[in-house]
Amino acid sequence: MYKFAFLLALSIGLALAKHEEYDGSVVYQVKVANVEQAEQVYALENKLGLDMWSYAAPSRPGLVLVPGPMRQRFQTEVAALGAQYELQIGNVREAIELEEKLLASAASRNSSRSGRLTLDKIYRYAEVNAYLDELAEKYETVTVESAGKSFENRDIKYLKISTTNFEDLSKPVVLVQSMLHAREWVTLPATLYAIEKLVVDITDRDLVDKIDWIIIPIANPDGYEFSHTNTRFWRKNRSTGHMIGNLCQGVDLNRNFDFNFGSLSSSNPCSETFHGPGPFSEPESLAIRNIVLGNMNRIELFLDIHSFGSLILFGYGNGDLPANALTLNVVGVRMAQAIDAVKWESKPNYRVGNVAMILYRVSGSAPDYVQAIGIPLSYTYELPAYRNQNNSINGFLVDPDFIEQAGVETWEGIKTGAQWVLQNTRRK
Repeated sequence: MYKFAFLLALSIGLALAKHEEYDGSVVYQVKVANVEQAEQVYALENKLGLDMWSYAAPSRPGLVLVPGPMRQRFQTEVAALGAQYELQIGNVREAIELEEKLLASAASRNSSRSGRLTLDKIYRYAEVNAYLDELAEKYETVTVESAGKSFENRDIKYLKISTTNFEDLSKPVVLVQSMLHAREWVTLPATLYAIEKLVVDITDRDLVDKIDWIIIPIANPDGYEFSHTNTRFWRKNRSTGHMIGNLCQGVDLNRNFDFNFGSLSSSNPCSETFHGPGPFSEPESLAIRNIVLGNMNRIELFLDIHSFGSLILFGYGNGDLPANALTLNVVGVRMAQAIDAVKWESKPNYRVGNVAMILYRVSGSAPDYVQAIGIPLSYTYELPAYRNQNNSINGFLVDPDFIEQAGVETWEGIKTGAQWVLQNTRRK
């Protein structure tokens, strides 16, 4: 299989130029007529060594990254299933290089201001940490903490924002995180923008005075850095020891939480949805768990920011509904409507619903775990996909013009959820 051959080349030290691994790779949009077809297309992921960017469903097309040598076979297999495919990115390496060029150009036009970030670039791990530290020095409402070390020994830093230093136990807590999946770069501006609105440019005083906030901007620091320095579409963390020779590395952190663990994910270390050897086997997921458990009596709202799809999703990933599913849907719709009110007209309206019903079945996810242990409101946000000038969906690639907008519109959803918490908190 092409994917395994490429990984073998890496494992024995053959050097590749930056982005060379994507030579010949393309991205197809796939449309299916029914659930059976969707499952058959999904099965091609491991069979052909594909990277499913989004899963096809009867109501929604999917996107799949196909290595060049697998292109003809992919077309044959999909056609034999009766599904439809359409080319979206004809040269993945060129698309990545263009993104790199556009982001560098945008960054060169602006620079960070003291105590603030310009919100039109994608920041690296060290830059984000420096910003968090600067805020803690400048603002008494801010504390920087480390939830622990990543597999490669990077700090998993997060902010605690509180006017009472987290000592007023009557206040609800809202927890927001991004970058659990390394390649989803556009999610980082969402958490950074939220920090700006809660610390630097406060326009909703009640949200600061009456709520304590925990914000984790980079939940997967190793994977995030690797997606910048090596493999742009790297998804997992960077842990090793999962197979002989470490031919395939990393665990999908959003399959590593202890709720229905392993039932709807992969035991294959080479899969993008590899769940790892056991629940919380990874230091990154363990760190998130510890933050949640340390504040679980006060956390009212948990938001896990991902891309892409213009979706707000709630549990459970196996299709079962939490006891408060109606409330989850009502609050989800309110958040979606707030985003839709300020989104770009070219972007689709957000859809809201159970993750298994409108996206795909999943196990071991962070939001499912948080919901299951008793947090009232737990959601996944899927931010909009990037479309190029030809209206083709470029998935995880970042449009520099959309970076600040991603923060602006996502904040409206976060703010609406937090306002609902103020009106309905368990702490009253």
